[in-house]
Amino acid sequence: MSEAIAFTLLGLLFLALGGDSLVKGAAGLAQGLRIPRFAIGLCLVAVATSLPELAVNARAVASGDRALALGNAVGSNIANIGLTLGLAALAAPLVLRWRALSPLLAVLLLATLGVVLLSLDGGLSRIEGLAMLLAFAGVVAFTAMRADDESPEVREEVDAFTATRGRLGLNLVRVAVAAVLLWFGAGWVVAQVPVIGQALGMDSLVAGLVLVAIGTALPEAAAAVVAARRGQGDIVAGHVIGSSVFNLLLVLGGMAAVGGTVPVPASFVRLELPVAFLFALLLVPLLRGSTTLSRGEGGLLLAAFAAWVVLEFALLG
Repeated sequence: MSEAIAFTLLGLLFLALGGDSLVKGAAGLAQGLRIPRFAIGLCLVAVATSLPELAVNARAVASGDRALALGNAVGSNIANIGLTLGLAALAAPLVLRWRALSPLLAVLLLATLGVVLLSLDGGLSRIEGLAMLLAFAGVVAFTAMRADDESPEVREEVDAFTATRGRLGLNLVRVAVAAVLLWFGAGWVVAQVPVIGQALGMDSLVAGLVLVAIGTALPEAAAAVVAARRGQGDIVAGHVIGSSVFNLLLVLGGMAAVGGTVPVPASFVRLELPVAFLFALLLVPLLRGSTTLSRGEGGLLLAAFAAWVVLEFALLG
């Protein structure tokens, strides 16, 4: 058990370092190709926080543990909103000026509801997975088309996020190092978390839903707190909402499209997926009521997340 915990923690560290290295390397390479920095930022803001989850899910699917991958994808969305966004807003009120956030939240709600409906027959089919991938491509295109509508303050904030140094060689090394870190980190997490979960009475689905999702969210939450204190509220909210859309449409959709039908237990459709929808629904009044996510609202999100974790552990008994 202690060995499993040690390798899991080391794996989570590798995932955090690998994700950071890949973001810097990808930003540097894109700038070298003279892609506009704001366009790079729009992609990286949404994708950056999903890289550890994507690596874990890819290794889980490759090893045949699709239940862990499913649990991680949905659990990460709950952790994104409840833990990451909650802690960030609790650290400092988040000023939100990114006009695309509300449409992206609407997409997240529709995508979560869509996954619930598609899973009523017991799983996500290959055709449904392909449809989810097409939907994700549409979201990316929509976000790109709206880029010119953003305020100078938002553009400056996103540009600062993608700022990186180093020439072609250094950025290629960053990407290569990131690939190694993500590969080994994800491998250790996929191999060891089920061992810990079994000791706690969890199957792979619940282990991915709770243990992996929280573990991969902790470095993101720490980074979000730092960003919140720097006044980068748009970056934090963009990470959370964009990453959640990414997890549902690209990660789950890719699993079904590439690997065939993804089984979804009826209990998961009745509880965990509706909980993910409710967490996204919590953001509607928070984003529409004002342009600032207050400390009190962050505390509400964090309390809801803690209640969900307690519920999941209570159900184990």
